[in-house]
Amino acid sequence: MKTTLVFLLLIPQALFATPVLSVNQVAPGIYVHWGVQEFSDTKNHGAIANIGFIVGDRCVAVVDTGGNPEQGRALKNAIEKTTDKPICYVINTHVHPDHIYGNSAFKNSGAKFVGHEKLAHAMSARGDYYLQKAPELLGIALTSKDIIPPDIAVNDTLDLDLGGRTLKLTAHPPAHTDNDLSVYDPQTDTMWLSDLLFIEHLPSIDGSLKGWLAELEKLEAKSYKTVIPGHGHLVNDWPKSMRPEQEYLGALLVEIRAAIKKGIFLEDAVKTIGLPFKNHWKLFDEFHRKNVTKAYAELEWED
Repeated sequence: MKTTLVFLLLIPQALFATPVLSVNQVAPGIYVHWGVQEFSDTKNHGAIANIGFIVGDRCVAVVDTGGNPEQGRALKNAIEKTTDKPICYVINTHVHPDHIYGNSAFKNSGAKFVGHEKLAHAMSARGDYYLQKAPELLGIALTSKDIIPPDIAVNDTLDLDLGGRTLKLTAHPPAHTDNDLSVYDPQTDTMWLSDLLFIEHLPSIDGSLKGWLAELEKLEAKSYKTVIPGHGHLVNDWPKSMRPEQEYLGALLVEIRAAIKKGIFLEDAVKTIGLPFKNHWKLFDEFHRKNVTKAYAELEWED
Protein backbone atom coordinates (compact mmCIF):
# COMPACT_ATOMS: atom_id res chain seq x y z
CA MET A 1 0.00 0.00 0.00
CA LYS A 2 2.83 2.41 0.86
CA THR A 3 4.49 1.78 -2.50
CA THR A 4 1.26 2.54 -4.31
CA LEU A 5 0.81 5.79 -2.42
CA VAL A 6 4.35 6.90 -3.20
CA PHE A 7 3.79 6.10 -6.87
CA LEU A 8 0.63 8.15 -7.01
CA LEU A 9 2.32 11.08 -5.40
CA LEU A 10 5.09 10.98 -7.97
CA ILE A 11 2.79 11.00 -11.02
CA PRO A 12 3.53 14.17 -13.00
CA GLN A 13 0.98 16.90 -12.35
CA ALA A 14 0.59 17.37 -16.12
CA LEU A 15 -1.35 14.12 -16.28
CA PHE A 16 -4.09 15.83 -14.26
CA ALA A 17 -4.04 19.06 -16.27
CA THR A 18 -7.31 20.79 -17.08
CA PRO A 19 -8.54 19.70 -20.53
CA VAL A 20 -9.05 22.00 -23.48
CA LEU A 21 -12.71 22.94 -23.90
CA SER A 22 -14.18 22.02 -27.27
CA VAL A 23 -15.10 25.06 -29.37
CA ASN A 24 -16.49 25.65 -32.84
CA GLN A 25 -15.76 28.63 -35.05
CA VAL A 26 -19.23 29.89 -36.04
CA ALA A 27 -18.01 32.99 -37.88
CA PRO A 28 -14.49 34.28 -38.61
CA GLY A 29 -12.80 34.78 -35.25
CA ILE A 30 -15.87 33.82 -33.18
CA TYR A 31 -15.68 30.59 -31.20
CA VAL A 32 -18.45 28.93 -29.19
CA HIS A 33 -18.60 25.99 -26.84
CA TRP A 34 -22.10 24.58 -27.09
CA GLY A 35 -23.67 23.76 -23.76
CA VAL A 36 -26.02 20.89 -23.01
CA GLN A 37 -29.80 21.09 -22.66
CA GLU A 38 -29.81 20.01 -19.04
CA PHE A 39 -30.76 21.34 -15.64
CA SER A 40 -27.69 22.39 -13.62
CA ASP A 41 -26.86 19.62 -11.15
CA THR A 42 -24.07 17.68 -9.44
CA LYS A 43 -23.44 15.60 -12.58
CA ASN A 44 -22.80 18.42 -15.05
CA HIS A 45 -21.53 20.80 -12.32
CA GLY A 46 -23.42 23.69 -13.92
CA ALA A 47 -21.53 23.51 -17.22
CA ILE A 48 -24.61 23.86 -19.41
CA ALA A 49 -24.47 27.25 -21.15
CA ASN A 50 -23.09 28.41 -24.48
CA ILE A 51 -19.83 30.25 -23.78
CA GLY A 52 -16.86 31.28 -25.90
CA PHE A 53 -14.63 34.05 -27.19
CA ILE A 54 -14.01 36.53 -29.99
CA VAL A 55 -10.54 37.15 -31.45
CA GLY A 56 -9.36 40.53 -32.73
CA ASP A 57 -6.05 41.59 -34.24
CA ARG A 58 -4.82 42.85 -30.87
CA CYS A 59 -6.57 40.75 -28.25
CA VAL A 60 -9.42 38.44 -27.23
CA ALA A 61 -12.79 39.01 -25.54
CA VAL A 62 -14.29 36.13 -23.57
CA VAL A 63 -18.10 35.94 -23.57
CA ASP A 64 -19.15 34.18 -20.37
CA THR A 65 -16.84 31.82 -18.53
CA GLY A 66 -18.89 28.75 -17.68
CA GLY A 67 -20.62 26.98 -14.83
CA ASN A 68 -17.62 26.13 -12.65
CA PRO A 69 -13.98 27.17 -12.25
CA GLU A 70 -12.73 24.05 -14.00
CA GLN A 71 -14.76 24.86 -17.11
CA GLY A 72 -13.34 28.37 -17.00
CA ARG A 73 -9.82 26.97 -17.00
CA ALA A 74 -10.69 24.65 -19.88
CA LEU A 75 -12.03 27.63 -21.83
CA LYS A 76 -8.82 29.56 -21.14
CA ASN A 77 -6.86 26.59 -22.46
CA ALA A 78 -8.98 26.57 -25.61
CA ILE A 79 -8.23 30.26 -26.17
CA GLU A 80 -4.50 29.71 -25.71
CA LYS A 81 -4.60 26.79 -28.15
CA THR A 82 -6.50 28.85 -30.71
CA THR A 83 -4.55 32.12 -30.63
CA ASP A 84 -1.47 33.75 -29.15
CA LYS A 85 -3.38 37.02 -28.65
CA PRO A 86 -3.80 38.06 -25.00
CA ILE A 87 -7.20 38.17 -23.30
CA CYS A 88 -8.19 41.80 -22.77
CA TYR A 89 -11.84 41.51 -21.75
CA VAL A 90 -14.07 39.02 -19.94
CA ILE A 91 -17.71 39.85 -20.67
CA ASN A 92 -20.36 38.45 -18.33
CA THR A 93 -23.76 38.62 -20.04
CA HIS A 94 -25.70 38.29 -16.77
CA VAL A 95 -25.50 37.01 -13.21
CA HIS A 96 -26.60 33.36 -13.54
CA PRO A 97 -24.10 30.76 -12.28
CA ASP A 98 -23.75 28.83 -15.56
CA HIS A 99 -22.31 32.00 -17.11
CA ILE A 100 -20.03 33.40 -14.37
CA TYR A 101 -18.61 30.60 -12.23
CA GLY A 102 -15.55 30.25 -14.47
CA ASN A 103 -14.50 33.86 -13.87
CA SER A 104 -11.65 33.06 -11.50
CA ALA A 105 -9.75 31.28 -14.29
CA PHE A 106 -9.22 34.69 -15.90
CA LYS A 107 -8.51 36.74 -12.79
CA ASN A 108 -4.75 36.83 -13.33
CA SER A 109 -4.85 37.14 -17.11
CA GLY A 110 -4.70 40.92 -17.08
CA ALA A 111 -8.20 41.11 -18.56
CA LYS A 112 -10.82 43.66 -17.59
CA PHE A 113 -14.18 42.23 -16.52
CA VAL A 114 -17.19 43.81 -18.23
CA GLY A 115 -20.87 43.64 -17.33
CA HIS A 116 -24.20 45.41 -17.10
CA GLU A 117 -24.31 48.33 -14.66
CA LYS A 118 -26.57 46.24 -12.41
CA LEU A 119 -24.40 43.12 -12.50
CA ALA A 120 -22.20 44.03 -9.53
CA HIS A 121 -25.25 44.56 -7.33
CA ALA A 122 -26.79 41.28 -8.50
CA MET A 123 -23.55 39.42 -7.72
CA SER A 124 -23.40 41.03 -4.29
CA ALA A 125 -27.04 40.30 -3.49
CA ARG A 126 -26.81 36.65 -4.54
CA GLY A 127 -23.19 35.92 -3.72
CA ASP A 128 -23.60 34.40 -0.26
CA TYR A 129 -26.47 32.20 -1.42
CA TYR A 130 -24.51 31.08 -4.49
CA LEU A 131 -21.49 30.14 -2.41
CA GLN A 132 -23.59 28.32 0.17
CA LYS A 133 -25.57 26.29 -2.37
CA ALA A 134 -22.84 25.42 -4.88
CA PRO A 135 -21.72 22.20 -3.12
CA GLU A 136 -25.28 20.94 -2.66
CA LEU A 137 -26.70 21.91 -6.06
CA LEU A 138 -23.64 21.63 -8.31
CA GLY A 139 -21.16 19.48 -6.43
CA ILE A 140 -18.50 22.20 -6.53
CA ALA A 141 -16.85 24.33 -3.87
CA LEU A 142 -16.58 28.06 -4.47
CA THR A 143 -15.16 31.02 -2.59
CA SER A 144 -15.83 34.73 -2.95
CA LYS A 145 -12.83 34.87 -5.29
CA ASP A 146 -14.85 32.93 -7.89
CA ILE A 147 -17.54 35.63 -8.16
CA ILE A 148 -15.81 38.57 -9.78
CA PRO A 149 -17.76 41.78 -10.39
CA PRO A 150 -17.12 43.92 -13.47
CA ASP A 151 -14.31 46.46 -13.69
CA ILE A 152 -16.23 48.14 -16.50
CA ALA A 153 -19.96 48.72 -16.10
CA VAL A 154 -22.19 49.23 -19.16
CA ASN A 155 -25.18 51.49 -18.51
CA ASP A 156 -26.32 51.89 -22.12
CA THR A 157 -23.92 50.92 -24.88
CA LEU A 158 -20.17 50.44 -25.01
CA ASP A 159 -17.67 49.75 -27.79
CA LEU A 160 -14.78 47.38 -27.06
CA ASP A 161 -11.86 47.58 -29.49
CA LEU A 162 -10.07 44.26 -29.98
CA GLY A 163 -7.89 45.64 -32.75
CA GLY A 164 -9.45 45.66 -36.21
CA ARG A 165 -12.68 44.49 -34.60
CA THR A 166 -14.98 46.59 -32.42
CA LEU A 167 -17.65 44.84 -30.38
CA LYS A 168 -20.80 46.77 -29.55
CA LEU A 169 -22.24 45.94 -26.13
CA THR A 170 -25.79 46.81 -25.10
CA ALA A 171 -27.13 46.89 -21.55
CA HIS A 172 -30.79 45.90 -21.78
CA PRO A 173 -33.67 46.90 -19.49
CA PRO A 174 -35.01 44.08 -17.25
CA ALA A 175 -35.84 41.04 -19.39
CA HIS A 176 -34.37 37.58 -18.71
CA THR A 177 -32.71 39.22 -15.69
CA ASP A 178 -32.28 42.86 -14.72
CA ASN A 179 -28.64 42.74 -15.90
CA ASP A 180 -28.70 41.34 -19.45
CA LEU A 181 -25.90 42.32 -21.79
CA SER A 182 -25.70 41.50 -25.51
CA VAL A 183 -22.58 41.53 -27.69
CA TYR A 184 -22.72 42.47 -31.38
CA ASP A 185 -19.88 42.01 -33.85
CA PRO A 186 -20.47 44.21 -36.94
CA GLN A 187 -17.56 42.61 -38.76
CA THR A 188 -19.42 39.31 -39.12
CA ASP A 189 -22.95 40.57 -38.38
CA THR A 190 -23.09 38.23 -35.37
CA MET A 191 -25.26 38.97 -32.34
CA TRP A 192 -24.39 37.13 -29.12
CA LEU A 193 -27.70 37.34 -27.26
CA SER A 194 -26.88 34.86 -24.51
CA ASP A 195 -29.97 34.17 -22.38
CA LEU A 196 -32.12 36.77 -24.05
CA LEU A 197 -32.63 33.89 -26.48
CA PHE A 198 -33.39 30.26 -25.60
CA ILE A 199 -33.63 27.59 -28.28
CA GLU A 200 -35.37 24.31 -27.32
CA HIS A 201 -34.61 24.97 -23.61
CA LEU A 202 -37.63 26.64 -21.97
CA PRO A 203 -36.99 30.36 -21.38
CA SER A 204 -36.47 31.21 -17.72
CA ILE A 205 -37.84 34.48 -16.34
CA ASP A 206 -35.72 36.12 -13.65
CA GLY A 207 -36.34 39.72 -14.63
CA SER A 208 -39.47 41.01 -16.32
CA LEU A 209 -41.91 39.22 -18.62
CA LYS A 210 -43.13 42.48 -20.13
CA GLY A 211 -39.59 43.78 -20.43
CA TRP A 212 -38.39 40.62 -22.17
CA LEU A 213 -41.19 40.78 -24.71
CA ALA A 214 -40.40 44.45 -25.33
CA GLU A 215 -36.72 43.65 -25.97
CA LEU A 216 -37.62 40.81 -28.33
CA GLU A 217 -39.85 43.17 -30.28
CA LYS A 218 -36.95 45.58 -30.72
CA LEU A 219 -34.58 42.81 -31.72
CA GLU A 220 -37.12 41.26 -34.09
CA ALA A 221 -37.04 44.41 -36.21
CA LYS A 222 -33.32 43.95 -36.87
CA SER A 223 -31.54 41.49 -39.13
CA TYR A 224 -28.52 39.43 -38.12
CA LYS A 225 -26.59 36.91 -40.15
CA THR A 226 -25.76 34.86 -37.08
CA VAL A 227 -27.22 34.79 -33.57
CA ILE A 228 -25.75 32.92 -30.60
CA PRO A 229 -28.29 32.01 -27.89
CA GLY A 230 -27.44 31.31 -24.28
CA HIS A 231 -28.86 27.80 -24.64
CA GLY A 232 -29.49 25.89 -27.83
CA HIS A 233 -28.10 25.72 -31.34
CA LEU A 234 -26.71 28.42 -33.61
CA VAL A 235 -29.31 30.61 -35.31
CA ASN A 236 -28.96 31.55 -38.98
CA ASP A 237 -32.60 32.43 -39.68
CA TRP A 238 -33.24 35.39 -37.41
CA PRO A 239 -35.91 36.25 -36.33
CA LYS A 240 -37.66 32.98 -37.21
CA SER A 241 -35.92 30.93 -34.52
CA MET A 242 -36.81 33.53 -31.90
CA ARG A 243 -40.56 33.26 -32.42
CA PRO A 244 -41.21 30.12 -30.30
CA GLU A 245 -39.76 31.97 -27.31
CA GLN A 246 -41.80 35.06 -28.17
CA GLU A 247 -44.98 32.99 -28.49
CA TYR A 248 -44.45 31.24 -25.17
CA LEU A 249 -43.75 34.46 -23.27
CA GLY A 250 -46.61 36.21 -25.05
CA ALA A 251 -49.02 33.45 -24.10
CA LEU A 252 -47.98 33.76 -20.45
CA LEU A 253 -48.71 37.48 -20.59
CA VAL A 254 -52.20 36.99 -22.03
CA GLU A 255 -53.17 34.02 -19.87
CA ILE A 256 -51.89 35.42 -16.57
CA ARG A 257 -53.60 38.75 -17.15
CA ALA A 258 -56.84 36.91 -17.86
CA ALA A 259 -56.46 34.78 -14.72
CA ILE A 260 -55.82 37.83 -12.56
CA LYS A 261 -58.84 39.59 -14.05
CA LYS A 262 -60.99 36.56 -13.19
CA GLY A 263 -59.68 36.52 -9.63
CA ILE A 264 -57.86 33.20 -10.04
CA PHE A 265 -55.24 32.78 -7.34
CA LEU A 266 -51.64 31.92 -8.17
CA GLU A 267 -51.82 28.41 -6.72
CA ASP A 268 -54.61 27.61 -9.18
CA ALA A 269 -53.13 29.56 -12.10
CA VAL A 270 -49.93 27.50 -12.14
CA LYS A 271 -51.97 24.34 -12.73
CA THR A 272 -53.37 25.47 -16.08
CA ILE A 273 -51.50 28.42 -17.58
CA GLY A 274 -49.21 27.61 -20.48
CA LEU A 275 -49.65 23.85 -20.32
CA PRO A 276 -50.13 23.41 -24.12
CA PHE A 277 -46.45 24.38 -24.49
CA LYS A 278 -45.26 21.44 -22.37
CA ASN A 279 -44.37 19.17 -25.29
CA HIS A 280 -42.66 21.94 -27.24
CA TRP A 281 -39.85 22.72 -24.81
CA LYS A 282 -37.11 20.87 -22.97
CA LEU A 283 -36.92 21.41 -19.19
CA PHE A 284 -40.52 22.58 -19.09
CA ASP A 285 -41.20 20.96 -15.72
CA GLU A 286 -38.06 22.49 -14.21
CA PHE A 287 -38.86 26.11 -15.15
CA HIS A 288 -42.48 26.65 -16.15
CA ARG A 289 -44.08 26.93 -12.70
CA LYS A 290 -41.34 29.36 -11.67
CA ASN A 291 -42.04 31.43 -14.79
CA VAL A 292 -45.75 31.62 -14.02
CA THR A 293 -45.05 32.54 -10.41
CA LYS A 294 -42.57 35.26 -11.36
CA ALA A 295 -44.81 36.71 -14.07
CA TYR A 296 -47.93 36.56 -11.90
CA ALA A 297 -46.19 38.66 -9.23
CA GLU A 298 -45.16 41.17 -11.89
CA LEU A 299 -48.58 41.45 -13.52
CA GLU A 300 -50.70 41.34 -10.37
CA TRP A 301 -50.02 44.98 -9.56
CA GLU A 302 -49.68 46.50 -13.02
CA ASP A 303 -51.77 49.54 -13.83
